[in-house]
Amino acid sequence: MSGKSSPLSVLEYLAIFAIIMTWGINNAAAKVATAYLPPMTVGGLRFLAALVFLFPFIRPPFPEPKKLAAIVLLTGPIHFGLVYVGFGMGQSLSPLVVASQLWIPFTALVAWKLLGETMRLPAVLGLIVAFVGVAWMTLDPHTSGDLPAIVLIVLASACWAVATILVRMTPGAKPLKVQAVTALFAAPSLLAMSFAFETQVVERVMTAPPIAWACVIFAGVVSTIGASALLFWLVQRREAGRVTPYFLLTPLVSCTLGVAFLGDKLTPQLLIGGAATMVGVALVAMTEKRARAEEALAETA
Repeated sequence: MSGKSSPLSVLEYLAIFAIIMTWGINNAAAKVATAYLPPMTVGGLRFLAALVFLFPFIRPPFPEPKKLAAIVLLTGPIHFGLVYVGFGMGQSLSPLVVASQLWIPFTALVAWKLLGETMRLPAVLGLIVAFVGVAWMTLDPHTSGDLPAIVLIVLASACWAVATILVRMTPGAKPLKVQAVTALFAAPSLLAMSFAFETQVVERVMTAPPIAWACVIFAGVVSTIGASALLFWLVQRREAGRVTPYFLLTPLVSCTLGVAFLGDKLTPQLLIGGAATMVGVALVAMTEKRARAEEALAETA
């Protein structure tokens, strides 16, 4: 039995648990931070905090400039600009977190379009179920007011999916280097957009409580650096399909925090729509995992 196919170790399970908890808490932290600070300011400060630790990775050689520029734009100011504005607009955390998981079926769709990968029937069904689930959530009276925010999160998920495929298409795109270049560009871009389009930026920054700054630092350091480092360590030791399905538990952590501390209301329609979305996302993820396992088996045959 090879190392990558052997059972996960206790240390690897702990790393997976730490990533799930970090990402789950980070979603709630984003909601708290955008309640006190302008959303794009939050995004800019997040990347600024991350840049302090990532700056040493900004050194040549760099990947193909055009593709790198597209990746940086999509994963930096565009994706996180949309995410933080969406979190700032939305009243409830739970539907936004569930909608953000659409990046998984979006990635399968973009891979089919750009890479010519086959979309198997279970993945197509999962894609449909996931989108129907999000649509069903927005019909809930408690969630309908969050429709503009949900639309922004869906758009952000699509941007992330495109960037994910671009990374796969870009030889030499090392994760930490890409993250560092993204932070270098996204921090000033988002801060500039904040001053250009958001109001009372200075006043809100000056009056923000310590909890808001703690959330920004958590996002920039613990989530961007810590969780990413653990993820890279895992996928270096294991096939991505072995570990990524566990991360579908992240919304459970975020939704629990939303209900317990942020005043989210769980209605039957929200629960059914959220469950349908996650079932659809899981179906896409597991189909992709099975397809890659079969491809690897065929290559070794």
